[in-house]
Amino acid sequence: MPAAARRSATCCHDWRNDDPMRILLVEDDPSLASGIRLALKPEHYTVDHLADGAMARAALQGDEPFDAVILDLGLPGLDGMRVLEGARRDGNRVPVLVLTARDAVDDRIKGLDAGADDYLVKPFEVAELKARLRALLRRSQGQASPLLECRGIRLDPASREVSYQGEAIVLSRREFTLLQEFMGHPGRVFTRDTLTRLVYGWEEDVESNAIEVHVHHLRRKFFPGLIRTVRGIGYVLDRAPREAEA
Repeated sequence: MPAAARRSATCCHDWRNDDPMRILLVEDDPSLASGIRLALKPEHYTVDHLADGAMARAALQGDEPFDAVILDLGLPGLDGMRVLEGARRDGNRVPVLVLTARDAVDDRIKGLDAGADDYLVKPFEVAELKARLRALLRRSQGQASPLLECRGIRLDPASREVSYQGEAIVLSRREFTLLQEFMGHPGRVFTRDTLTRLVYGWEEDVESNAIEVHVHHLRRKFFPGLIRTVRGIGYVLDRAPREAEA
C-alpha cells in the first residue's frame, strides 16, 4: 500500500492523474449536451462540444488530439455512424462512447462493429455515463482504477468495494454512486438538484426527498458527520472533521 494510504484517515486521498483529459462531446440536443457538460465539469476534463457531424469529422481529422469521444449517432450534417467509420478508416483509435436512442440489438452490433468502444442507450443515468467514460480512459491508458480514501472510508470504483475502518460496508447502487461523487470531490458543496441529476440522470417522477434519504442511509452506515448539510444549498463531505465532530 502506498505510504500516503497508511496515514491518518482524517483527510482525503485520490490517486488520480492530475493532467486534464480532453473529451470531444458530439451531441445536437442542447439540453442533453448541457447536462453532460455540467456532469463532467467536476471530473477534471476539458470538454469540447460540437453539435454537427461534419464538424466532428473535421475535428477528428485535425491536429488536436482527444482522449475520448462521446458521440451521438443521430446527428445533423453527417450521421454519427459515418463519423465513427471515417475516423477508424483514418486510423484514429481514440476511444469512442456512442450515445443513441436505438435500442435494437442490430443497431448496437453495427455501432460496435463500426469501431465504437462502448454503447449507451438513451435515456441513461449521468453516473453511468461517467463510469463508462472513466473505464474507457483507463483501458486506453492502461491505468488502474482510482482508489478513493477519506476519513476512514476506502472506496474502490473498479471492484465497487467499500470499507470503513477496515470493515466491509454494503451499499446500494445509488448509495455507492453518491458516496463516490462526494469522495471524489471532498470540500465541494453539491446542490440537491445536481446530486439528483448525477444519481438519477433524466428520470422523471423522482421523489423530492430522494437525495435526503440516500444521505441519511450513508450517515447511518458510516457516521453522522460524514456528509454535512449546507442549509439552503445542499450537502458537502468535508476533507477533515470539523471542530464540532473532533
